[in-house]
Amino acid sequence: MSEIEINEKSTASTAQIIYILQLISIVLGITGIVGVVLAYINKSDAPAWLKSHYQFQIRTFWIGMLYILVGFILSIVIIGWFILLFAVIWLIIRSVKGLKALEAETEIENPQSWMF
Repeated sequence: MSEIEINEKSTASTAQIIYILQLISIVLGITGIVGVVLAYINKSDAPAWLKSHYQFQIRTFWIGMLYILVGFILSIVIIGWFILLFAVIWLIIRSVKGLKALEAETEIENPQSWMF
């Protein structure tokens, strides 16, 4: 196995860990911060197909934070609770989609997407 293949495997496993950290952040919020820091660190060294995963993970974190902030602010009224529920479901779907693409060793189709 060449050094490039070993490096690609290690960055792919790092991307997998980040997706798992994002899922765990539903219960323990701090793991999302750890995951986004890892994504920023590993993004520049990754091959092109993995860069799309890191970009997707970074956007998932920041867009998720926006949804949670809006949901938290609007939790005074009923709609905020629905936004928070949407944010959790949205995070789960994006993380599972990313893990599935990572397992297939394919890039994320549209890492700039706000939705799924």
